[in-house]
Amino acid sequence: MSNTLAQYQQAIGTCKDIFIKKTRDYGTSWRVLRLISVTDQIFIKAQRIRNIQELGTQKVEDQIDGEFRGIVNYGIIGLIQLGQHGNPYQDLPVDEVSRLYDEQARFVQNVMEDKNHDYGEAWRDMSQESFVDLILTKLLRIKQILRNEGKTLISEGIDANFVDIINYALFALIKIDEAAPVSRL
Repeated sequence: MSNTLAQYQQAIGTCKDIFIKKTRDYGTSWRVLRLISVTDQIFIKAQRIRNIQELGTQKVEDQIDGEFRGIVNYGIIGLIQLGQHGNPYQDLPVDEVSRLYDEQARFVQNVMEDKNHDYGEAWRDMSQESFVDLILTKLLRIKQILRNEGKTLISEGIDANFVDIINYALFALIKIDEAAPVSRL
């Protein structure tokens, strides 16, 4: 588990670095996104990965690992948006964005650690295709919950689905990194 935790923190650290740099470039324009829009952004990225997996080719140069990083960051946006109120057109300071990101990342990591304990790191035996399919399943669940005005009778809510999506994407990033050839100088 200690290796997993280091790999996990490296993957989320890379995602956060991108997120903060984009915040410096664009501000917090993502605050205007409603949950359905965040969900659709993740859907677009997951569907692109699935299409590439099924076709075996791609025409746009953006790599799959970048799409998984985007899924992580939009998932974090979804979790932040669940707790945000106020004027969505007003930019948040970068240090506040960093704090909010860290807060959600810690929550997601705690869930991962608890589930990893109970499931024995079963994700290590899963395929990238399964991660994508599970992400798409969670997105369809979120869309249904939104149609139900955010209410569920017995199931987990929107937040739990975003947490799972983020963790599946981070697991995929860890496995991609493990499979990458080690460069030698």
